[in-house]
Amino acid sequence: MSEAEPKINIVLAVDHASVTGGQAKVALESALGLKRAGFNPVVFAAASPVDPRLALAAVEVVCLDQPDLLANSSKAAAALQGTWNFHAAEQLRLVLARLPRENTIVHVHGWAKALSASIARPIRRSGLPAIYTMHEYFMFCPNGGFYDYQRHDVCQLAPLSPQCWATHCDSRTYPRKIWRGLRQTVMQRVARLPEIFDDFILISRFQENVVAGRLPLGARVHALSNPIDCVDLGRKSEPASGDFLFVGRLSPEKGLFCFAEAARKAGIVPVFAGDGPAAEALRARYPEARLLGWKSPLEVKALMRKARILVFPSLWFEGQPLTVLEAMAMGTPVIVSDGCAGREEVEDGVTGLWFESANADRLARALEMARDDALVARMSDAAYDQFWSDPPTLARHVERLGRVYREMLARRRAAA
Repeated sequence: MSEAEPKINIVLAVDHASVTGGQAKVALESALGLKRAGFNPVVFAAASPVDPRLALAAVEVVCLDQPDLLANSSKAAAALQGTWNFHAAEQLRLVLARLPRENTIVHVHGWAKALSASIARPIRRSGLPAIYTMHEYFMFCPNGGFYDYQRHDVCQLAPLSPQCWATHCDSRTYPRKIWRGLRQTVMQRVARLPEIFDDFILISRFQENVVAGRLPLGARVHALSNPIDCVDLGRKSEPASGDFLFVGRLSPEKGLFCFAEAARKAGIVPVFAGDGPAAEALRARYPEARLLGWKSPLEVKALMRKARILVFPSLWFEGQPLTVLEAMAMGTPVIVSDGCAGREEVEDGVTGLWFESANADRLARALEMARDDALVARMSDAAYDQFWSDPPTLARHVERLGRVYREMLARRRAAA
């Protein structure tokens, strides 16, 4: 960006002002990268705390200091906030009103955990160009994943159809599913959230099939990988040593029970780094498994570097699993379910192995193949080489993001 050009303002709307998961991680790290690249990012978030890196980088943050829906002590207040967050709508209106129309873009990363669909109204009234990154599928599915958490299987029902309303697919209770259906109805028919976006970012080719026919007519779709925070440590010196490792939230949709069962069949010890609601059930059903608990990002990277192989057995439509790419950056091959976008990054038999989603026998077969030291060594080198041939670093992510922003503003000027 030349000094003669006015800085492009990017209002990044996200539920949390700190890293609570992949969605917030991408939004906040892109804010830091955009600031370094000469843009003027403004992080607009509902839930505190605020990531201290933002202040150090002089990134403006508007945080409403609200709890997210799960942290709210009042279920009634959480239900109201999740359906229509009046405070968020008003505060976003004030933020957008003070920014110049000719060089401001609204980029929404998340709304379903704290902000609510109410943010559609001030964005629409501002007339500013808006773009949405498809981290999950709350814009189309009440539970955000086209996944039945009771049957532990992908859901094929049409969202908000009579069959959908009658099905208890929520991870907790059926009344919560009914509320989510009502929220979805408000989002689509009152807020009309999808209609405010002319542009959508899909983070994997896999997502194209998931959202096909669901995006607004005429919407422009941009393929843009999430940024990966990684350091080039070179090829592994001893790639065939270490554990069969799972990294992530310990919840059933992540496929951890499938991995544990497959490991038992293959006669290996599965290692789990992470925590979550299924931890105790996993420990009770598979006492041979090693559960390491929650680990810091640096500890996770060290575990990945030491691992023999990463196992990614997710059962739901993961958009772009960052864990898969982080492992490959470390030179660790990946065994991945063929039912998620992680398969795009893994060349079967070259940089890792595929297996049929939710099939413990097929996963056990892949684990047995990964006992071959020579195969693991070849896949380790190939995984490392593939990742570092075109690494999706934050700088590259911001560069490509900047091109999308400038295209949006150019179209707006041409239309005017």
